Amino acid sequence: MGTDYPWYDSNWLARYGRAVDTIRRVRPEALDPFEQRFEVFRTRPDFEVAEFEQVFSEDVLSDIRDAIDGLAPTELELHEVRGFGRYIVHDHPLITELQATVVDLVSEAAGERVEPCYNFVSLYTRSGVCPVHMDSPEAKWTLDLCVRQTRSWPIHVSQVVPWPELSQDFGDDWDEAIKHDPDLRFASYSLEPGGAILFAGSSQWHYRDPLPADGVDESCDLVFFHFVPEGTRALVEPDNWAQLFGIPELAEHTVTPAT
Repeated sequence: MGTDYPWYDSNWLARYGRAVDTIRRVRPEALDPFEQRFEVFRTRPDFEVAEFEQVFSEDVLSDIRDAIDGLAPTELELHEVRGFGRYIVHDHPLITELQATVVDLVSEAAGERVEPCYNFVSLYTRSGVCPVHMDSPEAKWTLDLCVRQTRSWPIHVSQVVPWPELSQDFGDDWDEAIKHDPDLRFASYSLEPGGAILFAGSSQWHYRDPLPADGVDESCDLVFFHFVPEGTRALVEPDNWAQLFGIPELAEHTVTPAT
């Protein structure tokens, strides 16, 4: 979590804000070109969530399930068990291979050429929940695939919004305020196994309420394929900004804070 914003996956935005402050102080003439380069990560206001009834064949979906079932306990990342009630696996070879096959599908739905950035398998347990948040631009476009589930579990997605500004005030109940803001026009999407939606993760608030826990074996297996605009893999990484823009001070002021 970033130091300037209260939600999960806000660190990128906080680092961007620190970079803007640094450039304004040490190279003010470079600020406009810097900000213009990042316009590519903003989402056009009229984008609407795209729904897909079936992204992969049943055979491929079966292969994904077999790959999940074959995961060793040591392959499961545990750092989101407490906050999200899920185990995750980043960039599994099969999932990475499949991500390359849907670039054209995502590009058409997004309205711009994209390239893969990263992916992960998300194995929600009966404690599953996804707090309201926006993603970093590394996930400007997210193809959210339902692999299997014990019950339908909707995801709620807002309209496209501008990136929050550093001056925005987030109070103690910021999350509930966002979820109940009528101006954000949240819509709910219930995926069936094999189905998916494409949304702009870094420009649309999204969340899932707690998975109903009236059944001890409740679960939901999802795969998230994340994409960035074509040709922006280097730009989206804050560690590259000092070199890309020729501003050495960015190397000092965009590093991840120690925890």
